[in-house]
Amino acid sequence: MGLFRRRSSSSSAADAIAEFWQWWPSVRERLAAGRGATDDLAEELMGRVERLHPDLLWSISEAPEGRLALTLTGKGRDDLRTITERWVRAAPEDDTWEFRPAVAADPAALESSLWLDEQELELSHVALGVRVDARQARVNVTVYHPDFLFLPEEARMSVARTALTYALGEDELSRWVGDITPAEEKPMDALAPTALTAVTRQLAESREDWLTGETRTPRGRPALVKVRFPLRRVDHPLCDTHVLVSVPYAHANPDRLPVDPSASALSEFGEKLEALGAEAMLAAYETGDDHRVFHVYADSESGALGEIDQLAAGWQEGKVRIATRPDPDWQALGPYRM
Repeated sequence: MGLFRRRSSSSSAADAIAEFWQWWPSVRERLAAGRGATDDLAEELMGRVERLHPDLLWSISEAPEGRLALTLTGKGRDDLRTITERWVRAAPEDDTWEFRPAVAADPAALESSLWLDEQELELSHVALGVRVDARQARVNVTVYHPDFLFLPEEARMSVARTALTYALGEDELSRWVGDITPAEEKPMDALAPTALTAVTRQLAESREDWLTGETRTPRGRPALVKVRFPLRRVDHPLCDTHVLVSVPYAHANPDRLPVDPSASALSEFGEKLEALGAEAMLAAYETGDDHRVFHVYADSESGALGEIDQLAAGWQEGKVRIATRPDPDWQALGPYRM
């Protein structure tokens, strides 16, 4: 079944999620019996989904072992991916249905046709040119289809993204694919879209944990920077709040960089931030001018913010400053992304 969307006002996502799962038992059997949604049920389901967010799309499809899958997607928007993740995590156990927060891979669909403005495109003719960018831990992909000669740029990109989503799934596409370039000429050493899974798997196996660098503070003194690599929003879908934690230290060398016992205490502080688990993620930190500034992303609906406050209250070398703001797109990390 295709994707459906309608715009209207919506209540808060948390309330709408709770209401959705309260409503779900009244329609799940009717939806399953029809192997999809009738017009009336589609309208009813659409109304429930739009209360989560008016820009969400939904679809119903076959799933393994004879089940059905209800999928919600924000088409790559980070703020909507947070909502769909919360929706799935609140879902009840269901023997008939599975619930997906993003479009799953569907390699068989690469043998199907796609219709654009009454023009049929055979996706089996799609071929890829692949270039691995190890520096950014991404794959840049050229997507070829012979009918691109007759399509405008927007339609070409739509076909390219559809084929890559079928090959990888929406989350893996976001995680590993960088530039997507539609092409009118078939790339040399072209690959089938299904080969992309093996390429991204190799990239995942070779990735690092942290990158380190040096810079200067506003006062011109040396500063050290450590950044988690790669920084992927999709790996932490619930971490929608930026928490800046500025920790002063009392023991420093002439360049105002920490030495023991402050250096050890700062390392322990960082380890405790990392130990917050799935509720928060330490993304980067800078050290210089007698402060270490941690950039943490936290789940705003968890207890992580309170735990960070408690950790800061226990610091013995000065007052820790904490600044918190919603940042579902991780804009604060812009300077640290390559």
